[in-house]
Amino acid sequence: MKDQFKKIIGHAFGPVALFVILLVGISIITRIALFIKSSAVTNFTVSNDVSIFFIGIIFDLINASYFIIPLVLYLLLVPRKIINKRWHPFILYSAFFLFIFALLFNAVSEWFFWDEFNARFNFIAVDYLVYTTEVIGNIRQSYPIEWIIVLLLFIAAAIVYFIGPWIQLASKSEAGIKNRSIWALGLLALPVFFFFTVNSKLHQFSTNAYVNELSGNGLYELFAAYRNNELNYDQFYKTIANEDAFKSIHEVLKTSESQFTSKDLFNIERKITNPGPEKKLNVVLISVESLSADFLGIFGNTKHITPNLDSLSKLSLSFTQLYATGTRTVRGLEALSLCIPPTPGQSIVRRPNNEHLFSLGKVFDEKGYESKYIYGGYGYFDNMSYFFSNNGYEVDDRSKLEDSEIDYENVWGVADENLFTLAEREIENTLKNNKPVFAHVMTTSNHRPYTYPEGRIDIPSHSNREGAVKYTDYAIGKFIKDASKKPWFNNTIFVIVADHCASSAGATELPVNKYHIPLLIYSPAHVAPGKMERLMSQIDLGPTLLGMLNFSYNSKFFGYDMNKLEPGRERAFISTYQSLGYLRNDTLVVLHPGKSVDFFKPNYSDGSVSPLQSKQSLTKETIAWYQVASYEFRNGLLR
Repeated sequence: MKDQFKKIIGHAFGPVALFVILLVGISIITRIALFIKSSAVTNFTVSNDVSIFFIGIIFDLINASYFIIPLVLYLLLVPRKIINKRWHPFILYSAFFLFIFALLFNAVSEWFFWDEFNARFNFIAVDYLVYTTEVIGNIRQSYPIEWIIVLLLFIAAAIVYFIGPWIQLASKSEAGIKNRSIWALGLLALPVFFFFTVNSKLHQFSTNAYVNELSGNGLYELFAAYRNNELNYDQFYKTIANEDAFKSIHEVLKTSESQFTSKDLFNIERKITNPGPEKKLNVVLISVESLSADFLGIFGNTKHITPNLDSLSKLSLSFTQLYATGTRTVRGLEALSLCIPPTPGQSIVRRPNNEHLFSLGKVFDEKGYESKYIYGGYGYFDNMSYFFSNNGYEVDDRSKLEDSEIDYENVWGVADENLFTLAEREIENTLKNNKPVFAHVMTTSNHRPYTYPEGRIDIPSHSNREGAVKYTDYAIGKFIKDASKKPWFNNTIFVIVADHCASSAGATELPVNKYHIPLLIYSPAHVAPGKMERLMSQIDLGPTLLGMLNFSYNSKFFGYDMNKLEPGRERAFISTYQSLGYLRNDTLVVLHPGKSVDFFKPNYSDGSVSPLQSKQSLTKETIAWYQVASYEFRNGLLR
């Protein structure tokens, strides 16, 4: 067997065999580590365990077929006189060293990525490659990255030293160009074949999300996510005739206070009429980074990490059954500003041709307000500045703060209390011009590395998520307290809502409890305290808020005014970048790429689901919402 291995390694493409062995070996070790890490929260079965490693190795080999392309081309094209040089083995030593270090670095990255998202690399990882400044800064602030790199360099060097004799042997092949060409053609045909015949659906065989993720390969999934950055709804999802979809949407969008403005079936614009005088109150909408509902005491948390929000909830109109549309900040910003169901792929905030859309900011602008988007980081991140500045908002970010106004900052942005200093100043600048203000304020502190100014709360900075939540709660409480002393306070509505939950991971693909977010509307002079316990979506906040102000306006929103919607029509949307969920009447309908549809009975407490039989009418309704939303954006009808 040893002699057979020597024969393989001594072949002209022996280095390729070594590459594959190393890649698959490190991938298997990574999978085992993640498997052990997940075993505490997931009940695996023998069948699932075998499938994880069998299918996983297939994806490891497929991934290896792509990574060997440069080496195959090198071994094919490098002249014989160079291969015979005494220094040529050192080129291979260097290549193997860099390759092994990259594999080890990827394995560690996958471990940390799994620690935060319980998933292999996906759309989020693609974003991380795009926004390297923020991401690398976040990693350096969260982990001892320099020491990790030193350790990985040492391990890579040790592995190269250990396999050095095999590298030396692999560099001595005497094969001619004809023989090398035949082998190269066969090896290069493999990635081409896999590119057209294999995709990530192969490892999506289980109802257990952890099993599906472990069956994949992180690097393969990274490039698959990049390729599928935008998903064409008509191509990947179950559809109905566009005419039928729009007829269905016209039926579900029709409400007592609305009237369609056109007989054109593909036009969803309605005239919203609210009786009584309009209330030109200032509106401050605070969207809080990663604020899960279960962080708050009003939802059962006993750790007292949101004392200010818990106190505020008693004085506010509290919405107890609100669900975020997605798992990323840009998805939450899309829902809050455009009031549209999540379309598959990337958020509209990040897509081309997202200018001049009908937005909440534009409605306020038409009412004589000045609309502002105020962010504690740099607005170029996630395309925020471009999106908001081209859709009715003025953008103010951390660049408008002086150094003396910043108590603390990390790579994501300034401390939330400094963000609110900026917000207060921008609000008052608008009011000085005798215009009411609509200010959408986006916080950043509740984000890894969970750092904030010391001495504000009783949990040290850089401790954990709970400390970050408590600090954000402190900053919001301080802002409301300071605002209460201002002359504009009694003429202002404060809206506090999350962009998404802190974690979206669960044993199921769309765990409903991981989309549950809080919403408080506070205005002592104008909004009576109470509870709104109806199921609602994040996209309903805009129309509900405008209704509370008695605004009449033309609307292209997909959301409802929950104060006027008749009982029984409640629904919510939850999604990943691929799976599109629709909650209605204790049923969760999920649309998948590949045009499949699943029905579940969701457990709102723990996120588990039980399979249900399909319902044709609910299938059509679900498809209509998502198909029309995608059609409207793709065809420029949201402008």
